[in-house]
Amino acid sequence: MGASKTSLFTAEQNDLANMAKALAHPARIAILQYLVRKNACVCGDLVEELGLAQATTSQHLKELKNAGLIQGTIEGVSVCYCIDPHTWNKYREIFGAFLTEATLDGSRCC
Repeated sequence: MGASKTSLFTAEQNDLANMAKALAHPARIAILQYLVRKNACVCGDLVEELGLAQATTSQHLKELKNAGLIQGTIEGVSVCYCIDPHTWNKYREIFGAFLTEATLDGSRCC
């Protein structure tokens, strides 16, 4: 979406779209699921866990970090990552509200 077109939508719609974009790759979902399962900082295990190249994994980590979903700290020669609980809860709240705005029973579909 071009920068000029975002002004046509509400701040909430733009926020939700940006959040969805951060989640819009299966590798990023896999990273988040792994970090949630570990429930701790993970250092260096992600490349082996995902089976992707280091550069590819790093790019996905960068996208998740830019979105605020994960935090990274440098410990020696490795970078450790974990879920950012503040942003994680914000995503849960916003997506939850979006998905529960209306209850669909299927009877009104074409």
